[in-house]
Parts: sequence; structure tokens; C-alpha cells
Amino acid sequence: AARHAARAATRARSTVADAPATSRFITGHPDNNVTPYIANLVGRDLHKRAAHPLGIIKARIESYFEGLETEFELFDGEDPVVTTTQCFDDLNIPPEHPGRSKSDTYYLTDETLLRTHTSAHQSQHLRQGHEAFLCTGDVYRRDEIDASHFPAFHQMEGVKLFDANFVGGTDFSDNAAWLSSTGCANVGDDLKQTLEGMIRHVFDDPDLQTRWRDDYFPFTDPSFELDVFYQDEWLEVLGCGVIHADVLDRCGLARRRGWAFGLGLERLAMVLFGIPDIRLFWTDDERFHKQFKDGKVTTFKPYSKYPPVFKDIAFWCPETYEENDFNELARSVAGELVERVENIDTFTNPKTGKTSNCYRVTYRSMDRSLTDVEINALQDDLRDKAAAELGVELR
Repeated sequence: AARHAARAATRARSTVADAPATSRFITGHPDNNVTPYIANLVGRDLHKRAAHPLGIIKARIESYFEGLETEFELFDGEDPVVTTTQCFDDLNIPPEHPGRSKSDTYYLTDETLLRTHTSAHQSQHLRQGHEAFLCTGDVYRRDEIDASHFPAFHQMEGVKLFDANFVGGTDFSDNAAWLSSTGCANVGDDLKQTLEGMIRHVFDDPDLQTRWRDDYFPFTDPSFELDVFYQDEWLEVLGCGVIHADVLDRCGLARRRGWAFGLGLERLAMVLFGIPDIRLFWTDDERFHKQFKDGKVTTFKPYSKYPPVFKDIAFWCPETYEENDFNELARSVAGELVERVENIDTFTNPKTGKTSNCYRVTYRSMDRSLTDVEINALQDDLRDKAAAELGVELR
């Protein structure tokens, strides 16, 4: 029995691929929080695979822009390691923004990180003189664990600048006047018309119902969200807006104006292909990949549904506790075998003021049945590491 448990523990640990103790991503810097599991996701380039759902969606979007009068350059190979200046400062994201915290972002050092959005390359391309482009790549965020969230996913960024006659000149020193001007309205109208055409092309439905909502992003002003009505419900598909004056000014383009948008490829692919779990995009199982062909959108057919295994863990939290740190620990222990982590109970002791959280961890493989012995080994490892690394008091 002991040998059987040991073999199961070894198999469980093998679910997370080994990575070097130090590497480009695991640096040993005090702020470095990239785990071996995350390091092994970098460079998979799912968006470059022509017969992968993400590659199919990417190609469909690019084909729409290739048909427009404006010529859009295509970028899809930028380095995912960027600076805090590129990812945040250039885009008006202040130091106190929660998206910059170590609980949300993967840092290599205090000044370098795995990009959290493809917008990190916007200012770089604008400074290089590119005026209309699409930029696609893998992005990384520490996040909750469920069927629609994964720490690595893929985005596409689009940017277009306009000539002076379209926006009413080149003097934008009065920003309030610009925001209320016909030129600003022209840019917003062109943005909306372009993206409505794009999303109808992607969904292959010229009558697809859309709606716009005002929103806020630090790097665009005004900002908008686009929703589509699909299969009897409204779905949020992208955010966009008129590029913020300060962003352009930092690029040496204070006398220019334009628009930008960003969208998630997984979001669209899950809807259009009917893919129920974001982990499936990362599988090597041929039962998944043989269902898709270059240029075709086909409905995913589940090849099996293996049973879940549920395990609960409860602990008292230290004052510095961040839930994303526990989620990240679960991923580092069990990789893609973790389907969901749900906080099912929170209790604060009225006498001590200490808070206890109870989490239900759902383990499920996309490719095989899991054994109790295997999952017990993972759960024991998770409990031990939660106590040792997060400073929690197990209950």
C-alpha cells in the first residue's frame, strides 16, 4: 500500500512539468513570483497554430482587417517579458492600481514581468512609426480558478491613427475641447463601425445584434465595451476607446489621434466552438485537436466527461492573506488537474478577530479518470505548502 501511495504521489507531481531551479522566468529576485508551472506555459504559441481554435479565430479577425481600406500591419511574435513602464506607466496605470500587485501579476524582477495584456506593446509600435496594426500574443495574470479563467491566455490589440483632416487639425492642447469635438466623435464612430463589422465577420452573421456601453480604461478616453446578442443572451466581447491624449504624448505623438481595442481570443473561441472549459485549449489530446481544421469553425464534441474529485481545505488566514496566492499555489501543485477553487465558507471569530476560509477544490482531468490516492497526495501537498508558504493555520 505504501508503494502504491508513493507511485500515486509521483504521478500526481508529474502533472506539473519540471522547470529549472533558475531560468529566464525564475530569477531568484525577491519580487519573482513566476512558478515552474507558469514558466512551462510560455512559448507554446497556441495562437500561431492554424488548426487550433485560437489560431482559427485570430486568422478570421485578421482576414477582416485585410479587407479594409486601411492597411493593418500584423504582429504576433513579441517577447512576453516586458517592463513595468511598457505594461503600466506608458498606459496611465498608476503604481497603486491593483493590477500591478504581486497578487495579480507575474514578476521576474521589480521592473520586468510577464505581460498582462498585449497593450504593453502599443506604445512601442507607435514610437516605431506604425500607425495601424494588430498585435496578438499570450498574456499572463494570477486569477481565480474556474472553467473560464486560466493564468495564461491570448489577446489581440488593434490600433489606428488618423490624418489631421479627419480629426480637425493637430492642436489638441485643450483636451476638454478635444473630447467634445467633432474630430473625437469621428474617431469613436470609425472605431464602432470597424468593430461591429469585425465581430459580425467573426460570427459569420451580418445581422448579429450588437450594443455599446460606456466604460472606463486608463489608456482610452472615451472608452466603450461591445456586447453581442448570441444564443439568447448578451455577451461582452471586447473593450476599446479613443487613445488617451497622455498615452500619445508619451510616444511623441501629441499632434495625432486614434483608437485602440483589445479582445480575448479564448472568450470568442469558447463561444463559437462551444468549448466548455478553458483548459482544453492547452491539451495535447488528439481527441480535441482532430476536431478542428484551418479556417473552419466547428462545434466541439466532448469526447468524455471524467468524474470530478472534491476536496475541502480550511484554514485561519494571516492579515496579509491574498486569495489569488492560494489559487496560484493550487495551480503550482496540481496544474491543469484543478478545475475550480471555490470559497464555500468564510467565518470571522468575534473574540479573536481572525478569519477562516474554507475552499472546495475540484480536481478533474480532461483526459483520464483520477484516483483517490493520487488526489489525496496532491491535497496533502497543497495543505503542507499552504501552511509553509502562505502562513495559514490549518483547521
